[in-house]
Amino acid sequence: MESYEQAIKLLKLLFFTELQGTECDQNKMIYNKDIVILGIESSCDDTSASILRNQLMLSNEVAGQAVHKAFGGVVPELASRAHQQNIIPVVDLAIKKAGVSMDEIGAIAFTRGPGLLGSLLVGTSFAKAFALARNIPLIEVNHLQGHVLAHFIKERSTPAEEPKFPFLCLLVSGGNSQIIVVKDHLDMEVIGQTIDDAAGEAFDKCAKVMGLPYPGGPLIDKLAREGNSKAFTFSKPRIPGLDYSFSGLKTSFLYLLRDEIAKEPNFIDNNKADICASLQSTIIEILLSKLKLASEQTGIREITVAGGVSANSGLREALLGTAGKLGWKMYIPPFKFTTDNAAMIAITGYYKYLKGEFASLDAVPFSRIKIG
Repeated sequence: MESYEQAIKLLKLLFFTELQGTECDQNKMIYNKDIVILGIESSCDDTSASILRNQLMLSNEVAGQAVHKAFGGVVPELASRAHQQNIIPVVDLAIKKAGVSMDEIGAIAFTRGPGLLGSLLVGTSFAKAFALARNIPLIEVNHLQGHVLAHFIKERSTPAEEPKFPFLCLLVSGGNSQIIVVKDHLDMEVIGQTIDDAAGEAFDKCAKVMGLPYPGGPLIDKLAREGNSKAFTFSKPRIPGLDYSFSGLKTSFLYLLRDEIAKEPNFIDNNKADICASLQSTIIEILLSKLKLASEQTGIREITVAGGVSANSGLREALLGTAGKLGWKMYIPPFKFTTDNAAMIAITGYYKYLKGEFASLDAVPFSRIKIG
């Protein structure tokens, strides 16, 4: 029996010891291994591929789809067809720009959901075929989890400080508004979320009512910089706890335009900047009120923001201002990591690879899944 235990100990030393001869555990040994991961993102209307070596981003290519602008929003069937056209050229470009060979890629991570089923199916099918052809692990990724973990992507040119666990993440995108307690890379708990529309939807739908082209959120942000945020008042929801609601705000916005246009037909054109500034200020106030409450209730002062709406300049300024007043340590990602991108999928895949969390070839996409 003693000889058996000694043999096991010897094997552990042989396989899990660094070159200097010091003993380390299996997780550390895997962590120190050089891992090259190909990430695939196709949840909506952006086809993206990224190559990461461990946490370091080597490339991150994105192909957009201008075809949707004519329809004022994403058309699912057109999106899936565009993904089919874009995915191979985008992956090829990402691999070339990363300067790696096909043989160096050790795993492929893909967005399984949430998102548009047709779009997700293109990315899922490509990832399965690639994993099967190259005989490498397949890793499924929750798109929302990817947004949160974008804070851990490393770049050579701009080294960024990572948030410390546990931290709060305000996840705000076109389809999601959530407050998440992040306990570890793969351990997250949603403590607040929208009960109807998300902040991004409020921006886009109000922009459409104003006659602004799609996507309306960035245009509202641009116009808001020139306007008076106190020019108009919109109703704010009275939702208990940490949940959000933006449906009442949209109704209030619609009624104001209806009433003012009845008195002045050119009301929108004559007040566009002030309308945008007032709307944006109200949405930001709603978002921050719940985030401040979440920080008070949890005692967490490490705060991050993620998702497409985190690119909004007004929200960024308000978060930094609030952080200064309340003593938060604030982490805001670079603009390129706020919208949908494959680097956030690859970094999530990296942490799942370390834990050996691989997907099977019978994995199917989901249009709606939750974090956790």
